[in-house]
Amino acid sequence: MERLERNLERGPLAHGWPDQRWTLVKIKTLIGRLFHVSYTVEGTWLLLKWHGWSWQQPVRRAIERNDEAVELWKKEVWPRVRQRPQPGVRGSPSRTRRDSR
Repeated sequence: MERLERNLERGPLAHGWPDQRWTLVKIKTLIGRLFHVSYTVEGTWLLLKWHGWSWQQPVRRAIERNDEAVELWKKEVWPRVRQRPQPGVRGSPSRTRRDSR
């Protein structure tokens, strides 16, 4: 298990995967490469769970995210998008049906 943990700490890039996220399929493949044994995805999860590993999902955020632009959009654009039609204005609540009058 120590050997597996050392290899996991090196990250997926060090083992030839193009991103920085470990998945059960990647860990299963790594175990096969290192120890020449085959586990199922479920068996890989049980092995990790028995050794104290937990399931975690990374926060998904774009690398090129611009927090200032997001805040500006929330303050200026979102209120206009969110506005409801004025009372008394004819129309249909359905986007696919025309006004019935």
